[in-house]
Amino acid sequence: MNLRLPSLPRLIPIAAATLVAAGATAAPRGFTVEDLVNMERVGSPAVSPDASRVVYTVRSTDMNKNRGHTELWMVDLRAANPAPQRLTDHSASSTEPEWSASGDAVYFLSTRSGSSQVWRLPVAGGKAGEPVKVTDLPLDVESFRVAPSGDRVAMSLSVFRDCADLACTRTRLDAKEKDKATGKLYDRLFVRHWDTWNDGRNNVLFSAPLDAGGKVRGAPLSLSGSLDGDVPSKPFGDREEFRFSPDGKSIVFAARIAGKTEAWSTNFDLYTVPAAGGAAPRNLTADNPAWDTKGVYSPDGRTLAYLAMARPGFEADRYQVMLMDVATGQKRKLAADWDRSAGSLQWRADGKALVVDAEDVGQHRLFSIDVATGKVTPLTDKGAVGAFDLRGDTLVYTQANLASGAQLFSMKLGGQPTQLTKLNAERLADVRFGQYEQFSFAGANGETVYGHVMKPWNAEPGKKYPIAFIVHGGPQGSFGNSWSYRWNPQVYAGAGYAAVFIDFHGSTGYGQKFTDSISGDWGGKPLVDLQKGLDAAVKKFPWLDRERSCALGASYGGYMMNWIAGNWNDGFRCLVNHDGVFDSRGMAYSTEEQWFTDWENGGAYFAVPNNHERFNPVHHVNKWKTPMLVIQGDLDFRIPTAQALSTFTVLQRKGIDSQLLVFPDENHWVLKPANSLQWHHTVINWLDRYLKR
Repeated sequence: MNLRLPSLPRLIPIAAATLVAAGATAAPRGFTVEDLVNMERVGSPAVSPDASRVVYTVRSTDMNKNRGHTELWMVDLRAANPAPQRLTDHSASSTEPEWSASGDAVYFLSTRSGSSQVWRLPVAGGKAGEPVKVTDLPLDVESFRVAPSGDRVAMSLSVFRDCADLACTRTRLDAKEKDKATGKLYDRLFVRHWDTWNDGRNNVLFSAPLDAGGKVRGAPLSLSGSLDGDVPSKPFGDREEFRFSPDGKSIVFAARIAGKTEAWSTNFDLYTVPAAGGAAPRNLTADNPAWDTKGVYSPDGRTLAYLAMARPGFEADRYQVMLMDVATGQKRKLAADWDRSAGSLQWRADGKALVVDAEDVGQHRLFSIDVATGKVTPLTDKGAVGAFDLRGDTLVYTQANLASGAQLFSMKLGGQPTQLTKLNAERLADVRFGQYEQFSFAGANGETVYGHVMKPWNAEPGKKYPIAFIVHGGPQGSFGNSWSYRWNPQVYAGAGYAAVFIDFHGSTGYGQKFTDSISGDWGGKPLVDLQKGLDAAVKKFPWLDRERSCALGASYGGYMMNWIAGNWNDGFRCLVNHDGVFDSRGMAYSTEEQWFTDWENGGAYFAVPNNHERFNPVHHVNKWKTPMLVIQGDLDFRIPTAQALSTFTVLQRKGIDSQLLVFPDENHWVLKPANSLQWHHTVINWLDRYLKR
């Protein structure tokens, strides 16, 4: 059934966005990149089996070590005034918390012993004891799950599949380190992926029994090693891609068979295997040549819910919620007419409904889907939900918005939320955030398109402010009511800029047809939407100074900067291009995930070259005249460095004011704290140069 969406507000009244926090004595100020980089970040909520407590992670920033640091915290959900309690305190991070079956301990990952291993922390009586090492393996544990029965752990390790045991992989890795020859020989793709060269290892799922004290006994047993694939997938797969059955006897996992076609295939399938081994993995979704993933058993173990795409080779297809009868293998779609793409799945305790997350008109919300009828009911409203966990009728989730990093919330299903954390409240007590508002306009083909505007932190009535016009990447993504640690409009608002950002044709959360509409049309409808959206914003919000505006974007947004340079070359005083495509031909032959450029252009370059050339920025460089800051991570294998070098070469040879900022140790994203500071200050200085002189 179609979900009737509630109307969106004209102005979002968030106290933190307009007022100085109560009790603050300092004069109000704008939000800075130093604030952004040093914020604490909440994540990974895990609710105890009896729903009385939640353990979660808090990531802080260690500027001296130039990296993040994560610890475990806990909140007693029964308390009248829940107060967070710190569970771990170590120089090594603690991540991926998971409760023991009885609720008397929390399992987690940590490198405190020198490598990444599973640890067990007693928490009986509400007090944390001393952590005990659960695994002591010669290789890092990448991710894990504990069986609901409490007697077994499943874990992913990176191994050479032809090795008979873990020690063999360790020995081979040690030998490679000592070898003076550094050449790498390949006979199939991927040779590299995201930011890492392929060293011949696969992520393989193992399991091992736990003794009465919760420690692994015996050598881990390979469960997925017979398959030529990774569990979980690279580079971003996690433990949502494998789960135990309720009785702990089976495991379902997702995997793509690599072979010679991995780099242009999205054919992930779900497999089931006995948790104790003894049988080969059995493919449950061989009938679907597209993406199947995130299988979750119902509480009674009779039904498997999972996500499935319909079109092979399309990574941004709609994720349809599917239900499979475990006994018969019969499958059916759930809420087939709900035009949203689900993210993660959790069963309600009675097995009568699923809780899922999905993007929805600039928000990222939680929904309940009735298993019998397919009725979809929203559970959250404005903002962006991140991770969530459900036990009984207790739902705990993280939620952010454009004026707040994520906080932890809890609620009874159908009830009102309670905020559990107030991270960064003291640190940001004197910060006045920029007010923001969602708006809509008639975009390409007269279709409704949404965007957001944000005022500078110190906006005054009657004044106009220069514009940072931010274009999101993906391109199938969304720049909505959420919080980002890389592209955050509050940083620009804090520097005295207004921000405008548009969810152009191709964006997610507005129905699959809208998302589909950008494929084969990268420089068409999206450019029209950006032009009409900026014009509509300036007409609606008189505090926007159109004459003083610069455009910024990364990935597809970086591509759009190159496209704007040649096709809207009188639109902006300056451009900022981060990891953007310059030459579609070079991109098609050098990017690692070949399925992406294939789908977006209707086939491989050698098969349909004209499709790739239709919106190729390289053909319009003779019209370039706008000053551009070019930024590139040298470990970016998605849009390789040659694209940025080509862009900068054209700018320099044409005498166009330009700068090139290269990070040798960053990938498609700038993640290291010191580099993030440099990135932001360089970008803001570039804007200041053209908009505040």
